[in-house]
Amino acid sequence: MASQRDVKNKIASVKNIQKITRAMEMVAAARLRRAEQRIEALRPYANGVRRMTREAARAAGAEALRLPLLSEHDSQTTVGLLLITGDRGLAGGFNSQIIRAGVRLASEFGERGMSTRWYATGRRGVSSLSFRGNELSGSYTGFADRPAYADARGVSNDLIAAYVDGQVDRVELIYNAYVSPLSQTVTRETLLPLTDAMVSEMTDEAGASGPEGERGARPTTVEYEPEPEKILQRLVPDYIEVSIYRALVESAAGFFGAQMTAMRSASDNAGEIITEYTLQMNRARQAEITQEIMEVVAGAEGLS
Repeated sequence: MASQRDVKNKIASVKNIQKITRAMEMVAAARLRRAEQRIEALRPYANGVRRMTREAARAAGAEALRLPLLSEHDSQTTVGLLLITGDRGLAGGFNSQIIRAGVRLASEFGERGMSTRWYATGRRGVSSLSFRGNELSGSYTGFADRPAYADARGVSNDLIAAYVDGQVDRVELIYNAYVSPLSQTVTRETLLPLTDAMVSEMTDEAGASGPEGERGARPTTVEYEPEPEKILQRLVPDYIEVSIYRALVESAAGFFGAQMTAMRSASDNAGEIITEYTLQMNRARQAEITQEIMEVVAGAEGLS
């Protein structure tokens, strides 16, 4: 049995760790609230870009399919995978589940004879993919906790250039969609190509609404100046930028939620360990007292 001093030292160490995990939980909770506010502020703009892109594609008709970002390549041999991860760990399986999903998807494309070009945001994704021996065509770090729109534009420009130049024939985005502090869902979206049909189907948040906000109302007639295909040519890059920025913002919120949950669980586990060590210390103290009493009794008997 460990001595009383040893157990006291263990209790002190665990209490210090518990203080750190509680502090990290509080910091993550504060940052989570700010990240949620950024999501709420982004939604009106993102919905507006989605709606305008959808309407312009519908107005352009067959002309929309002539745009490079809306037309599929003749053959698909290379797929670009963009993984959105965090810069830091201590968030449970937040980062690892994105890496696993990306590797699994790359394996599926490989079975279909397609090669993979890797793109990743966040130090965890970059380091994990590099450790696995994957060469990165694009790595973006340093902004995972608080992404800016300029960061999304930089990633978008690289992906658009790779698609237009024929380096990739398809671009898939994998990120943790924020549901609640306790739940983040691994989400996959096709960024490129954006066909007319795909743009029309992307109504996950906007959903056409009429004067009374009912879903499915007929859109109002819009007169375009210049032509809708020229407007669409400008809107599609914005659409991709907004999609990436939304993924970055939701991933940031999901990271703080996952970290808050992980640190709360760590604090609770530390409390259980402290309770267990306290019982061990009490047993050690009782054993020492019993031993001292036995020695006193034995000494008294020897004197008599």
